[in-house]
Amino acid sequence: MRTALVTGGSRGIGLEVCRRLGTVDVDVLVNNAAVLLGEDDSVLTAPPEHFRRSMETNAYGPLGLCQALMPGMLRRRYGRIVNVSSGAGQLAGMTDYAPTYSVSKAALNALTLLLAHAGRGRNVLVNAVDPGWVRTDMGGASAPRSVGEGADTIVWCAHRPAEREHG
Repeated sequence: MRTALVTGGSRGIGLEVCRRLGTVDVDVLVNNAAVLLGEDDSVLTAPPEHFRRSMETNAYGPLGLCQALMPGMLRRRYGRIVNVSSGAGQLAGMTDYAPTYSVSKAALNALTLLLAHAGRGRNVLVNAVDPGWVRTDMGGASAPRSVGEGADTIVWCAHRPAEREHG
């Protein structure tokens, strides 16, 4: 029996992902829950507490869930983990926007790479997805993307077929 766990699934993108996953033919973990604190803060003035809370929710929470659930996926040789990240966490394009959020999402991106290597060759696929700027409580009413558009790639990754490994 396959199971799906979606954090932050009570509203917004997470709720839409839950609706679309319905019954799963895959063991799926979607790390969607996140906080955006001090969006207009400077890295020089952002309270350390904002960094701590952002890291706990946006990086350490997903890490804990992966440490708890991924070993079972590896034993069963099947699983899909989707970490919902953000363009704000991409090092190459990072600006002074929301420093606590950006740092935590960069950490999530690094974690995703490490987890993907841990699942390699065992049919456990781990991806990070940037849903874009979406009309949610976090994104606001002026965001250009709908919740459905934000969920599209997340759901695709949750159902992603195994790829033939080369090497």
